[in-house]
Amino acid sequence: MRRRVTFSRNLTLSLSRTCRCYCKYCAFATHAAHLYSPDEVLEILDGAARRQVKELLVLTGERPEVNPEVRERLLGYGHADFTAYVVWVCERALERGLLPHTNLGVLSREDLARLREVTASQGLMLESISERLMETVHAGSPTKHPARRLETIRTAGELRIPFTSGILVGIGESEQERVESLEALAAVHAEHGHIQEVILQNFVPHQRYYGREPAQIADEAAREYWRTGVADGRPQLPLPDWACPVNIEDMKRLIAETRRLMPDVGIQIPPNLADWWGELVAAGATDLGGLSANGDHISPEHPFPSPHQVRKELQRDGYALTERLCVYPRYIDAEWIAQGVLDAIKVKYWSFIPRRGSGRTEPPAPIRPSLVAGAVERGRDGLALTPEELTAMFAETRPEAIEDMRQAADELREELAGDQVTFVVNRNINISNVCTVGCAFCGFGQGKRSPDAYEHGEQDFVARIADAVDYGATELCIQSGIHPDWSLEDYLGWLRLAKATAPQLHLHAYSAMEIAHMCDISGLPPAEVFAQLKDAGLGSTPGTAAEVLHDGVRERISPNKLPVARWVQIIRASHEAGLRSTATVMFGHIEEPWELAEHMRVVRELQEETGGITEFVPLSFIPFQTLLGRTHGVEEISREENLKHTAVFRLALGRTIGSLQASWVKMGIDVATESLRWGVNDLGGTLMEESISRLAGSYHGTKLDPHQLVAAAHAAGRPAAERTTLYEIRRRYGVPLAA
Repeated sequence: MRRRVTFSRNLTLSLSRTCRCYCKYCAFATHAAHLYSPDEVLEILDGAARRQVKELLVLTGERPEVNPEVRERLLGYGHADFTAYVVWVCERALERGLLPHTNLGVLSREDLARLREVTASQGLMLESISERLMETVHAGSPTKHPARRLETIRTAGELRIPFTSGILVGIGESEQERVESLEALAAVHAEHGHIQEVILQNFVPHQRYYGREPAQIADEAAREYWRTGVADGRPQLPLPDWACPVNIEDMKRLIAETRRLMPDVGIQIPPNLADWWGELVAAGATDLGGLSANGDHISPEHPFPSPHQVRKELQRDGYALTERLCVYPRYIDAEWIAQGVLDAIKVKYWSFIPRRGSGRTEPPAPIRPSLVAGAVERGRDGLALTPEELTAMFAETRPEAIEDMRQAADELREELAGDQVTFVVNRNINISNVCTVGCAFCGFGQGKRSPDAYEHGEQDFVARIADAVDYGATELCIQSGIHPDWSLEDYLGWLRLAKATAPQLHLHAYSAMEIAHMCDISGLPPAEVFAQLKDAGLGSTPGTAAEVLHDGVRERISPNKLPVARWVQIIRASHEAGLRSTATVMFGHIEEPWELAEHMRVVRELQEETGGITEFVPLSFIPFQTLLGRTHGVEEISREENLKHTAVFRLALGRTIGSLQASWVKMGIDVATESLRWGVNDLGGTLMEESISRLAGSYHGTKLDPHQLVAAAHAAGRPAAERTTLYEIRRRYGVPLAA
């Protein structure tokens, strides 16, 4: 299910508008001399860096040095040609942490290659495959001939340059020619696989800007729109004789055709040229381009909406707006990007690099795939694995080695838990989402004054418990944000109220973060806090707030959260108080394989010390409505990586923790069912409601009925059983004979 709509946080530099073409629809180009000086460029770049822009979009006319004055200025700046000047600009941008994307028109192989050394990506619109347009809108513009443009696009593929192209709709072409244009792009992409996105741009008539600077008009329009949210002053001009009308149905058909022809390519639609962009996202568009901080220099009086405006509108429709770099994730490696540019990405934007096993930063020691085979055998035998072995397993990408891990994890599961698949009938209650911690991975916590903040009253709390009892629940799981106004007595009060309402329910409540907070505000040690909680009705402790038990990771994703030693202290105190706990890991964000190895070491050693952990629960990260997902490019972990990690978790724990749970709310019931072949023996709870994953953007639902969990076990050919929180079996569901 498509949940993300991407954009690039960019700034446009119209380095030169001087152009050798005479396209009738263009208000950007001029045939006078136009060229920013080096000092002006540096001022723009410094301003972009201050605004935390990630992409520098370099727009220019075609071959501006055909103008003698421009050519003379270039020589005065010390550059033999315009491409050399662009290279200099890109080098200065990289020094400031800006990734260049250039769009200079038709270029030679030599120029494309020179730019490849200093750009993250490049682009050129095909516009149209129609040669007859050379006699109308493209008259006097020889480089707009489709053969010339396709030659540049194809050469970029041969040079392994991540590339953006697209078509311009409404300039007099027929519907058939539009589709043929997309087919031409698809054919080139099939050769080289380098087209990362296709822009479907509807033509909007422009006035001429004689004696005025489009960049200044665009910047002023954008600043006003982003400040007020009102985009007044958009010109409504009649179509020229050579143009043709474009409506939303035309655009929807083109989206469908692009998806059919190039299913692996992003589909960009400009959100400033028509108000229908929301409907086009619903129709399959995946990207809104660069929501440029200084406007649209091609259509200067049509400012882009701000990311905040777009995010609010998309969120209403269930989509998440996510930043991307100008280069799409799958191209971020040495095969596609020059080493100097890749180094700049690794330094400043490493979280955007897809996880490809070995991680996105340098490991503390070389990762040794040769260790995996022996580690699989040792893990299957329940032996403790070294950090180097665990790191190699988490980093593994070879299919045959991953299959070995799966088989070993499945065998270990069978030894420890048998074939039975368990689940608990429970209800989650997140009493309040008011929180002071501010985790970058969280979409749940809200400031006290946020319009999205909530806090259940006692009457609502009791009603939810009554619903759980009617449903047949045996467990109530209670967790909330870190509320600035709650005292220890408030936490005790919720437990007492729950126990008075339904004394038969097991209360599985309060994360290690919440317990630590209770200790801080009361001045009491963990042992005393647990004694009071237990007296109020607490039955066991969730092992959440663990995230990754590596302080380096925790400092990056949640610097205000309790450190590793404090988490261990709280969970140990729970066990010493006679209260069992779970243990969790939240993976699939910015953590590296060696950091996950450290997490598993901490959990295993704690279990070997206390024996108090009932189950280990891997929680794959949901990025969509979180800071890590929105602005740091972290994507949802793939199904394959999720399952691989699941197997490694089982092997890392050996025989210390018998139960490994799949979180269907995180991975979906289909992947959870498949995970029963990867070391999992438990499908968790029915939940009834679940706010933390849902508000992070999970789309797998918040409730499964017992018969659905039973069906999942049976689909895997395994018997099911309802359990209690502490793994007493309540009822069994044998595999039907038909299965």
